[in-house]
Amino acid sequence: MAKSTADKISKSLEKGTISPVYLLTGEDLFRKKELIAKITAAVHPDDFNIYSSSADKADMGEVLALANTAPVFSDRRVVILTGIEKLRKNPKEALLKYLENPLDTTVFILTHNDTKKFKTEKTLGALAAEHGDTANFDELKREELAMWVTNRFKAQNLTAAYDAIETLCETVGADLNALSQEIEKLALYAADRTDKNITKEDVLAGVGFAKEENPFELSNAIQYLNKKKAFSLVEKLLASGEEPVSVLSKISYSVLKMARIKRMTAGGMANADIMHAAGLMFWESSLINNARNFPSQEIFLKTLDRIIEADKALKTSTATDPKTLIKGVLMTFFAGR
Repeated sequence: MAKSTADKISKSLEKGTISPVYLLTGEDLFRKKELIAKITAAVHPDDFNIYSSSADKADMGEVLALANTAPVFSDRRVVILTGIEKLRKNPKEALLKYLENPLDTTVFILTHNDTKKFKTEKTLGALAAEHGDTANFDELKREELAMWVTNRFKAQNLTAAYDAIETLCETVGADLNALSQEIEKLALYAADRTDKNITKEDVLAGVGFAKEENPFELSNAIQYLNKKKAFSLVEKLLASGEEPVSVLSKISYSVLKMARIKRMTAGGMANADIMHAAGLMFWESSLINNARNFPSQEIFLKTLDRIIEADKALKTSTATDPKTLIKGVLMTFFAGR
């Protein structure tokens, strides 16, 4: 069989098509677990016809004996072996021998969690693809992550604003298990509402921030050149007890992102290429259009020099007034505005 994807496998399962081998590669364990649950549910084996173990704890002789044994009073047996990248030479060779001619009544689900190592596993990948289905689960990046979150909201009969998705991804990160839990919390939060659109304020409330404590407001103020708000937020963050190094980090992150965008737009790159090269989310496309209003390259360089000086002073405890130091960075960045 040809190399498949998680979506193709899911559609095949819905049609009742079940393969004797599934090889799930990549480092995203959450989506692998979800697909394993779908495959198992499609087979619905009883307790006598299902076996699951991690490869480093399994007796490979026992595993393969089960895989080669017809199911008991059932159409199929399910054997799940996770983390097969940990198999030693002899057990791995025995597994490859089985994959040359897998038993039709066994559904053998394998996971390989080391992307780099899998690139050398040519025979394993080829045999699994020939006799079953393989799907890769690399960790989701930016646009893919945003789409995953969007679809997760849809599955809960919810919609979400762009800035709500941005805030959720930035706050929680790429941990799909944590994101899934937060989305479930938001679904409960909106259960009694007629409006099923999740807003940024809903997300901030759900993850423990008040509206005025949006952790991305300073970055947004800098990126959209709101000088007054940026200075006000620095005052507020420092007064609330946030570490000066953390505040400076928010500033430097935004300045570096803007400098990259400015350089690429000046070089005539297409917007789509800039989005990819700068690692921008789809809702950040307005930054590219606004790049003509960004400070000059000379001001960017001066600002970066001030950031380096401030970072060194804060980390060596030579800064007598962190607030003045950080405001000095902003004054350099907003020079002439």
